Amino acid sequence: MSSLLILGATGKTGRRVVDVLTAAGHTVHAAARTPGPASAGVTPVAFDWDDPSTHDAALAGVDGVYVVPPALRLDNPPLIAAFAGRARSAGVQRAVLLSARGADADASGPLRQAELAIERSGLEWTLLRPTWFAQNFTEGVFRPDDALVAPAGDGRVPFIDVQDIADVAAATLTGEGHAGSAYELSGPRALDFGEVAATLAEHAGRPVAYVDADPADWERGAVAAGLPPDYAAMLGMLHQLVRAGHEAVVSDGVEHVLGRPATSFEEWAAREGHALRAPVPA
Repeated sequence: MSSLLILGATGKTGRRVVDVLTAAGHTVHAAARTPGPASAGVTPVAFDWDDPSTHDAALAGVDGVYVVPPALRLDNPPLIAAFAGRARSAGVQRAVLLSARGADADASGPLRQAELAIERSGLEWTLLRPTWFAQNFTEGVFRPDDALVAPAGDGRVPFIDVQDIADVAAATLTGEGHAGSAYELSGPRALDFGEVAATLAEHAGRPVAYVDADPADWERGAVAAGLPPDYAAMLGMLHQLVRAGHEAVVSDGVEHVLGRPATSFEEWAAREGHALRAPVPA
């Protein structure tokens, strides 16, 4: 695999996958709705899930593709199925799909249906099923001010460093022996949100308290902040799984693929926690 299309190339996982692949000498087509700049080994490509006219141009001359579903929506299985069909017609050989832990628990749910769209495409496929991202606390919805607010109770999660996801994605895109595999990816230890807040406070240089939010209030607040209601409901359901203790399981997918342990939350915080010292956006 020498020419690779990375969807969501300006996002959390995508931009890191681009960096890993180009460092290894691969040619990357970095696709996003608003493409980033060109650089050594990187060709920016315009890509819009809702505009199929952008898909064929993005797939031209590509050997493999990293598929990141469209964000903040649950209607993506038909989009992914159509895209996978175009990829097969374009001569793409391999697809790696960013899915999520628990996708296989609901056979009719959108996560599993997206996976099935890739599995049935005729492409050589690999599924990545990570747990909650550590970077959600520095780049996403959980970025704390003086409080970390989540309806998670005392549930525990083995948060994963997104760099580990990127390393696994690059390895499965370019290596052999991963076809037909679904890898569960997590960090090496499950933490509750109180432990997370304490670790974040250490690296933020300021107090960070965990506030266990009422689930219904949290979901209403998420909608008020701009999340689509169906997506906010899904996040609420995922928090309930955490709250009930179902997300505490540690997975070995990172070590299986990369031959090294997954990065701990503490190691991640020591490396990237400095971002918490920046002002929190209004």
